[in-house]
Order: sequence, then C-alpha cells, then structure tokens
Amino acid sequence: MGNRKPMNTQENPTNGEKIHTDKVEIAVRLDSELIAQIQHLTNDPSKVIEVAIRQWLRGDIPRDDELTRTPIRTPIPPRGEWND
Repeated sequence: MGNRKPMNTQENPTNGEKIHTDKVEIAVRLDSELIAQIQHLTNDPSKVIEVAIRQWLRGDIPRDDELTRTPIRTPIPPRGEWND
C-alpha cells in the first residue's frame, strides 16, 4: 500500500476523454499574454482551446470585436433643435 502512485489523468482517462480518443496533436503559435491568461484557468491549455474552438464552431458565443459590430449611427435631431 505504501507504493501507490498518484492517479495521473493521462494514464487513466476520464469517461469524457474516452469518447474522443482520436485526438491529434498540433503546434499553434499564440501570444504569450494569452497563454499566461489561460494558465490562470488551468494547467492544460489544450482543454481551454478545444472548448473554445467547439463553441466557436457551434456559434455559441457571439463575437464582440471591432470587425463584427454593427456601426451605431447617432440620429441627427430634426431642424430647429440645435442644427439650424
């Protein structure tokens, strides 16, 4: 009993990992600040990246950046209020 090793999740996959056993390892170049933020969430950034890609492909998360926003036009008041 004294020689028991701690359970390693890579050696003993969980039920969720058994479903997707055909994973492919890829190399991705990411901003170091982005990786630092991800490492605050987990020690396994690949899980965060995989979940984000799945959500993006399903369209679960609406994008909120400058290129996807519809420009909001400020209405011009009718004549006689301030633009005479």
